[in-house]
Amino acid sequence: MSQETRTVEHTIPFDILNDVLTRFIILVPEAAKENLIRICFQIELAHWFYLDFYVGTDERCKSCSMYEFAAHAFQHIPSLKSEIPRLSEILEEWKEYKMSVPTYGAIILSEGLSHVLLVQSYWAKTSWSFPKGKVNEAEDPAHCAIREVLEETGFDISPHINPNDYLESVVNDQLARLYVIKNIPRSTEFKPRTRCEIKACNWFAVADLPNNKKDFTPKVKIGVGPNAFFMVLPFVKRLKMICNNQGSSKKYRQKSEIESAGSKSKAKSSTKAEEVKKRDKKHSKRQLFAESAKSATREFSAPSWDNFKFDMKAIMDCLQ
Repeated sequence: MSQETRTVEHTIPFDILNDVLTRFIILVPEAAKENLIRICFQIELAHWFYLDFYVGTDERCKSCSMYEFAAHAFQHIPSLKSEIPRLSEILEEWKEYKMSVPTYGAIILSEGLSHVLLVQSYWAKTSWSFPKGKVNEAEDPAHCAIREVLEETGFDISPHINPNDYLESVVNDQLARLYVIKNIPRSTEFKPRTRCEIKACNWFAVADLPNNKKDFTPKVKIGVGPNAFFMVLPFVKRLKMICNNQGSSKKYRQKSEIESAGSKSKAKSSTKAEEVKKRDKKHSKRQLFAESAKSATREFSAPSWDNFKFDMKAIMDCLQ
């Protein structure tokens, strides 16, 4: 680490730094202070508190990154000063561990299941995601989802949540479970309870969400590119199936579990499961098109299917 980092200038007033660090770090039990990963989580909480309650209300306080705030904390707390040269390494280890902590939240759907609520981070320029957050130690997944959604949207999902109705996905080795909450009026007022964390809560038409990174449907319809929904993409196809079929997430749970297993491991058992999945998928396609040939009146809920026609001979040839 550079000399500049070791001797970071205190741009955060000492009285405010003392207050924030006392709240979240100095009073942590001594045994816990030996765990630098745990300390980094406390520093993150202190950083959020600083941004929420001091930046914008005290003219002496300026916004800063997590790294800058951590540098102040490590320099200010005597027991952490010896670790300053390793600060970058410590924060990298913390980030890696943080990514392995499961996140829980909710997919909030409107009446008629036509729209879904997404939130935008205070620091994000264009990206949107479902309201969710990391689980605390020994915290029940459903309780974590209720807490995080309440913090990020101001809406209490506890009267609506079904602990067995959820979708899961593993992205970059991090599990995300989202409980499906249905039939919430679009007139509901959402007010994030944390400042400087959630910038906006908006309803989006489910049909307008991209199916993949190259689907520019949202760009055409609402002027937002598919990259803005990269946190939403792992759930979109299953979400649309639920909304179109008015069904439960339970019937799509198996697919989610297979995807999660594939993300976590490349073991032979997973490979075999994928082979079976592909074979079953191919069989399902044959069955689907055979049924379609018998029934020309089959209805599709998505508007884009209105003028679609199957070239049955070409399709069946491709499946040979």
